[in-house]
Amino acid sequence: MAALRDHCGHARFVWNLAVEQHRHWRPGRKSAPGYLEQRRQLTIARAEHDWLRAGSQMVQQQALRDFAQAMANYFAGTHDRPSWRKVGRDEGFRVVAVKSGDVRRLSRHVGEVRVPKVGWVRFRWSRALPPEAKSYRVTCDSAGRWHVAFAAIPEPVVGPGNGQVVGVDRGIAVSAALSTGELLTAPGLSLARKKRLVRLQRRMARARRGSGRRAKLKLAVARLQARAADARKDWAEKTSTDMARRFDVIRVEDLRIASMTRSARGTVGRPGRNVRAKAGLNRQILRSGWGLLVRRLEEKAPGRVEKICPAFTSQRCSACGHVDAKSRESQARFVCTACGFASNADVNAARNIAAGHAVTARGGDGVTRPVNREPQLLASLT
Repeated sequence: MAALRDHCGHARFVWNLAVEQHRHWRPGRKSAPGYLEQRRQLTIARAEHDWLRAGSQMVQQQALRDFAQAMANYFAGTHDRPSWRKVGRDEGFRVVAVKSGDVRRLSRHVGEVRVPKVGWVRFRWSRALPPEAKSYRVTCDSAGRWHVAFAAIPEPVVGPGNGQVVGVDRGIAVSAALSTGELLTAPGLSLARKKRLVRLQRRMARARRGSGRRAKLKLAVARLQARAADARKDWAEKTSTDMARRFDVIRVEDLRIASMTRSARGTVGRPGRNVRAKAGLNRQILRSGWGLLVRRLEEKAPGRVEKICPAFTSQRCSACGHVDAKSRESQARFVCTACGFASNADVNAARNIAAGHAVTARGGDGVTRPVNREPQLLASLT
């Protein structure tokens, strides 16, 4: 494991150097070096420093390639600007040009892979190795667990061809409500583990920074959080696969999760209000796996996922189309004030999403006439 940690440290060092070079750039200065120039500089640095030369050149060059791709994603507007990597967070490295003899299976559940400058490393053989895999990435999470992932693009899930459309309403009490009436909830920690997590976090807050006791507590907290994240990912994988196999078209709300989970702390001059309550709401949203579920749906069913404007979908009656905020009696119950239709509030919203109804600010859906049109001050304009 020490050799693997050295590879992670070299990749992190090269990445941070590339970040520093690009952060140094300002308008009027010479442009920051690209991948080819950085690779030439890496060759010079390896000749000058023995500890860097002792590492794998492939691992260090791939860190530069990862940074070049990250900058391309930033300029394309799909990702944020690459930032610094810290010890114990986002640890990992990539190996390319993998040959068939570099990976072998030892038994039913055990295999091993050849890592440069390390040798053969055993791993748990959890699934069949794709024949088109030519690279892999070794990572270490905050819980201290090592993972190896072979790069291969799986085939998308084939639709059933039945023409069925499903709407998905995402919430906190119910993570995903389907227009078919199904209520799905992302799993989390048990009550006993939640209490233990709170106790460990409080003890860690009182521990002295840099001490061995704090490191042990931090690892224990990370293991509990990793357990919850694993359960959430497993739920998202199974749910997205099931939906992609059952429905031809999947319609979801077009939510800006990054903006919804932004902190309400504010600034020193203009401090925020209800900061603790907003922080708790943000944690609940992130624990529900909203973004992960939709991302996996888009990857497994490309071209079959449609995003619908969520405006007033929870206030619109899926039976008659009447829009009224008073129809939402509670978080879980919807009773239309016009026709008396009663249903679960999340299922009613999911049915509106499945129908593609997005109500405008004036109460209309953009197709038919507005149901609750606001009075217009035409007299003042004549």
